[in-house]
Amino acid sequence: MQQAPGFGLEGRVVVITGGSRGLGRAMASGFAAAGATVVVASRDVESCEVAAVELEQETGREAYAARYHAGEWGESETLVLDVESRVGPIDVLVNNAGMSPLYDSVTDVSEALFDKVVAVNLRGPFRLTALVGEAMAKRGHGSIINISSMGAVRPRPHIIPYSAAKAGLNAMTVGFAHAYGPAVRVNAIMAGTFLTDVSQSWDAEVFARRAETFALGRGGQPDEIVGAALYLASDLSSYTTGAVLQVDGGQP
Repeated sequence: MQQAPGFGLEGRVVVITGGSRGLGRAMASGFAAAGATVVVASRDVESCEVAAVELEQETGREAYAARYHAGEWGESETLVLDVESRVGPIDVLVNNAGMSPLYDSVTDVSEALFDKVVAVNLRGPFRLTALVGEAMAKRGHGSIINISSMGAVRPRPHIIPYSAAKAGLNAMTVGFAHAYGPAVRVNAIMAGTFLTDVSQSWDAEVFARRAETFALGRGGQPDEIVGAALYLASDLSSYTTGAVLQVDGGQP
């Protein structure tokens, strides 16, 4: 009997954008623990450098920091060239960087704010996926994971531009799966409400009442997204592409 594939990522280079904090940081730890060489990328390169040192200390695996602003079109090519020159070809890309600025009312959303949200959450992942996916397809293998949001299918009044961008990211996931298949798998994780550092500013009582409607009755811990990310990055998901996987604790 053929041995079943596992979660191991030994010998693989994983690039994760927005990887220095929150869900990105949790996934970076999971990838490194699974044996990958991890590149943590964000516009705050100092935070990425701290995260890279922590990953090496935690896991004994090599980790690197790279500057990348998802909202700047030209930085995608710069990131790819930087990683390839310092670390090697990218085996797994995780488009995790995102933003959802608050606003008082929909009419307060300026053109600049709208464009910024779309640039970071949709345009940046599009360009980076195109560049990395093309290179992966030429090499004959690769996995790309887009971190989406339940807001894409459960849009609420205070996140309309963000929801629209994440809905576009879901559609883009399916399109790229066909564009670069069969060599490259492209999937998305549609994340629910996780208790990252951002949640510290929430009204705890309001969130507790909302969480009562979840099937699991609570928000998620950051490390609870890691299993889904490892599945999609590893050979365990060899027949999974164009999928949008909900990891949301059962939100109604």
